[in-house]
Amino acid sequence: MIVKSELEKLGLHATTVELGEANVLEEITNDQHDLLRLALLKAGLELMDDKKAILIERIKNVIVEMIHYSDEQPKINFSDFLAEKLQYDYTYLANLFSEVTGITIEHFIIAHKIERVKELLIYDELNLTQISYLLNYSSVAHLSNQFKKVTGLTPSFFKKLKQKKRSTLENV
Repeated sequence: MIVKSELEKLGLHATTVELGEANVLEEITNDQHDLLRLALLKAGLELMDDKKAILIERIKNVIVEMIHYSDEQPKINFSDFLAEKLQYDYTYLANLFSEVTGITIEHFIIAHKIERVKELLIYDELNLTQISYLLNYSSVAHLSNQFKKVTGLTPSFFKKLKQKKRSTLENV
């Protein structure tokens, strides 16, 4: 709503406003562009002009949405899912992402999956088998190995650490 409102204040009409993208009917003048950039900054948002930067943000948003906010992981290969969702060839997306961010899409996904595993372990509502199924791991062993590789800890040791920390805080 903020983006649409700021566009309207400048006399611009948005046909669509989605996460990370707004389509405007009119040609935007340099003055309108500068005013929009300032207004969005005040609202804690950033105006991105670079098509590559916008695409990188869209890739990140799809990954974060899928891992942190979706109840079900896609049953198709993630590269196919991403290519279909963003309407780009996966090789192009992967090369662009690596070039701009310095890490691969796969490493970005793994980092977010491990963060999600940490959250789920701390919430203590699901066991490791359920977590591995939820996040589409081939096995509990695969999840555990990846977790240890990223964090240096086993999932069970991480869980014990967090429980110990929480009980210590509750006793204070």
